[in-house]
Amino acid sequence: MHKAKKNKSLSKWQVKFNKLISKVRFKVERTFGSITKWFNGGIARYIGLEKMHTQHMMEAMAYNLYRSLGIIMSKCEK
Repeated sequence: MHKAKKNKSLSKWQVKFNKLISKVRFKVERTFGSITKWFNGGIARYIGLEKMHTQHMMEAMAYNLYRSLGIIMSKCEK
């Protein structure tokens, strides 16, 4: 996203661009923020790519399990 500089505002094109990408970006950022908050993600606990990949996959699975009940319940209310 574009950020305004000191004493210079964003152009109309930059404001439109920010609005377009924010619709997708907030979903991704919310996911990573939740993983960081709930599971203390973003901290490397292991050495090596394979072990770190496994850690990220486990965090993603835990996130999906944590969210699944709320998603299922929201679908049932409708």
